[in-house]
Parts: sequence; structure tokens; C-alpha cells
Amino acid sequence: MTHWDERVWALFRSQWRQTVTYWSVFFSFGLCIAFLGPTILDLRCQTHSTLQQITWVFFSQQFFLLLGSSLGGLFKKTLRSSLLALFSCTLIISIVFALIPLCYNVIMLSIALAIAGKAMGVIDTVANLQLVKLYQKDSATFLQLPVPIAVLCLMHHERLLPCSRSSPRLLDQNPKADAEQAHKGLFSCCNLDKLRLRPATFFILQIVGGAILFLTDGIIGSYAGFVYTYAVSPPLLMAHKTAGYLNSVFWAAITLSRLAFIYLSYRFPAPKLITLSLVGVVLVHGLLLLFYTSQTFLFIGTTVLGLCISSVFPSLLAFTEDALEYKGRPLTLVIVLMFFFC
Repeated sequence: MTHWDERVWALFRSQWRQTVTYWSVFFSFGLCIAFLGPTILDLRCQTHSTLQQITWVFFSQQFFLLLGSSLGGLFKKTLRSSLLALFSCTLIISIVFALIPLCYNVIMLSIALAIAGKAMGVIDTVANLQLVKLYQKDSATFLQLPVPIAVLCLMHHERLLPCSRSSPRLLDQNPKADAEQAHKGLFSCCNLDKLRLRPATFFILQIVGGAILFLTDGIIGSYAGFVYTYAVSPPLLMAHKTAGYLNSVFWAAITLSRLAFIYLSYRFPAPKLITLSLVGVVLVHGLLLLFYTSQTFLFIGTTVLGLCISSVFPSLLAFTEDALEYKGRPLTLVIVLMFFFC
């Protein structure tokens, strides 16, 4: 085991409870992201709406995801407020999903998904912020892990796989540091005096980073949501059972990519990984436009797209944290910028 491995493993053992807590809330986030795609035709029947009308549900969720990401900064003052926000948001998402079968028109469904989207935004900001605050420059690996861990646990539960007390308590934090943080304003990281001293590259990195995150996260949500509908419509007219595999292939590729990038993230610098991923995403989209009538290439393109796009978000967050020395504080701004471009 190398020195880096020993150091990161020791860091994880010392705060594994906090880490697992932040990972666990992404189950709710992922559920909301993956929900609309496979169920869009069922929701159309339930709400008696057209495809054009049901797309407002996507807009509603994404717009309130922006608002939730903005509000997430309110809960970063203390550890207790962060944990309370995460608990409340996961509970809200559970309640919303219990009420979705009662939504018989598009307006009711849009309101329900808007509430869930707002909770998603808070979860995304707070959980990522806390993970970066815990691991700083080593955060890339731990931002990658939730997806493959969740899938492996599910596979174990479905029997698809063969089969310390020295750690600090979850709420054991420095009370003085929490108190100091609580007295600072929500926008203290955006102090104008501090901003005047920043070079132009500081602002360029934040704007470009937010734009890239918006594009890649939007591609994941929209592709997973509409690839099935596209496959069963002209000119492909794919069988419904066959088209149903596309979503599974896409999310399986995302999981496999996250597993691979856990290793790659500490063997190669983040800029190289981000460049490789973005080049792959652009190339695949170009080829999908070129071979839009090929059922075979749709499966190939879906797989390659999932492999390339899944690690852009955690890799870019880790890179900006390292390049701009965020220390976890203004990270909210980058995440909010990601949704602002919509």
C-alpha cells in the first residue's frame, strides 16, 4: 500500500460515519433523477397528457433544483443544521413519492416534482459541500464512490453477487469553529473586498465550471428521460422490451465508470480526466446524430456516453476545489452556477 493509500484510508477510518451519512442521502437524489425516464409513458397515461405537456414536469423539477441548490448554502453554517437539512429533504422526497400515484393531472404532478426538486438541490449542495470539507484535496475519490456502492448493495440484496470504536462520533466537532461559522453571513464568501483581489482566472474557472456541470448534468437527466421514448418512436421503432434495456445499459455504464474513476482519480490529474470525459461526450453525441437510424449504435453510444459523462461532476468539483483553494466554502456558488445556466 502506497503512502497516499495509507493516508486516505486513515482519513476515511477516522470519519467514516460522517462519510457514509453523506453518501446515503444520494439514494434519494438518485431516485428522483432516475424516476422520470422509465415512467414517462406511464405518467402520461395517469395524467392524460401529451408528450409536450409532460415535459413541463422535467422543467419544474430542474427549476426548483436550482432554487434548492441556492438554499443549500443556508444550511452550511453548522454540522447540526446540515444534518437536519439532509434528514428533512430525504423525508420530503419519500412523502412526495408516496403521493405521486394520487396526481391525476400535469399541474399536480409538476408541483409534486417541484417540491422533490427543491429537496434534491439542498441535498446536492450540502452533501457535496460537506464531503469536500472533510477530504479537501482528496475529495475526488469520495465524491465518486456513492453510485457504485449503492448499485453493489442493490446487487447483493438481489443476490446477483457471490457472496472502531476509535472513530469520532458523528456530531463530535469543534464547537468553537461551528460558532465562528454560524456568525458569518451566508454570502461572506462573496465579500467584495476579497473578490477585488481575485485574478480573472478565478471568475473564469467558476463560470466555465458551472456551465460544464449544467451541460453534463442536464445531458444525464434528459438522456435517461427520453432515450426510451426516442427508441420506440420513428425512425427506430424499437420493440418496447428492447428499448427498456437502454436505461439499464446507461446507468450500468455510469456505475462502471464511477468504479474505474475511483482508481484513476488518484493516479492521474483531474484536468486530464475531465478533458478525456468531455471529448468522449462530444464525440459520442456527434456519432449519435450521424447514425440516428441505427439501433445497434444507439446501444453502443448509450454505453460510451455513460462511461464518459458520469465522472465529470465529481472530477470537476475536486479540480475547482484544488485550483481555487475553496476549502468547501464557496463551493455552493459553483453548484448554483451549474443550474443558473438553464
